[in-house]
Amino acid sequence: MVLLLQSRPSMTAAELAAELEVSERTVARDALALSEAGVPVYADRGRAGGYRLVDGYRTRLTGLARGEAEALFLSGLPGALRDMGLEDAASAARLKVSAALLPSLRDAPRTAAQRFHLDAPGWYQEPVTPELLPALAEAVWDDRCARVRYRRGDGTEVERELRPYGLVLKAGVWYACAWTDGSFRTYRVDRFTAVAVGGERFERDPDFDLPAFWSARSLEFTRSLLRAEAVLLLTEEGARRLPYVTDRAAAEEALAVGTVEADGRLRVALRVESEEVAFGQLLGLGPEAEAVAPAALRERFAEAARGLGRLYR
Repeated sequence: MVLLLQSRPSMTAAELAAELEVSERTVARDALALSEAGVPVYADRGRAGGYRLVDGYRTRLTGLARGEAEALFLSGLPGALRDMGLEDAASAARLKVSAALLPSLRDAPRTAAQRFHLDAPGWYQEPVTPELLPALAEAVWDDRCARVRYRRGDGTEVERELRPYGLVLKAGVWYACAWTDGSFRTYRVDRFTAVAVGGERFERDPDFDLPAFWSARSLEFTRSLLRAEAVLLLTEEGARRLPYVTDRAAAEEALAVGTVEADGRLRVALRVESEEVAFGQLLGLGPEAEAVAPAALRERFAEAARGLGRLYR
C-alpha cells in the first residue's frame, strides 16, 4: 500500500482495494495500522477524497527480491510472464521501481508501454499455452531437477531426468533447453505429458549461453530439414524475392554462388525440404522462377501452369 501511494498522488479506498485484491475495510484497517506505526498516511474525506502520503515521505521498502529482479528483465514479454506464472512477481518489481523513481519519471513505465509492444506469436495462429509450462518454469528459475514424460513425434512416450536450463518462445511455441544423458537437448513444451519438479537442485554450467545455444540448434535443425535440391532460373525480381518465400539462409547461400545465363537469368541450386514443400513455396514467385530440376518438380509447375491457363483462358 505504501509503495502504491508513494508512486501516485492519492488513491481512493476502492482503487487500493482493487489493486491489492482486498476489501475496502481491510484498506482502512491497514491505513490505521500504518499510521500508528509512524508512516504518515492520511485519509481525505469527501467525494474527491482518498488516501495519500504526506509530501516528501519516502519509504526505504523498495528493495527487489531476487525473483522480482529476474522477472523485471522479462517485463517486455507480458504474455510470456503470464504463461510462466511470473506476472505477479513482475508487477511487484515494476511497482517498487516506480516508487523509487522521481515524481517526474513515474509515468515512464506507462508511456513506454504505450509506444512499444512485443507480439511473439506468428500471424494466422492462435497461441496456446502449454499446461505444464508453469511447472517447468519453476524448475528453470530454481535450478531444480525435473522428472518428465515426453511424447515424441511418432507418438511414443519416454521418461527423462532433466536439468532444465532455459525456456525459449519461438513464434508462439515454447521450447525447453535441458541437460540430460550427458548432453544438452531441446524439447517442445507442449509435448510434455508430465512434469514432476523435485527438491534436488543442480549446479549450472557457468559457460552455458542460452541465446548462443538456441541459435546454433535452430540453425542445425533448419539445415537438417533441407534434404533435397532444386535448380532454378530466376529473374532479377525472382532473385530479390527468393529469401522471402523459402529458407532465408539457404536462399542467400544459393544466390551467392549462382551463375548468370545467356538470357540474363540467374541459375541457382537451392536446398529445400522436399519437392512438395519447394513447390508450395516457389509457386508464389510465379513466372519470376523457372524450375529446371528435378524433373518431377518441373512437371508439377508445368501442370499448375496448364491448370491456371485453363482457369484464366
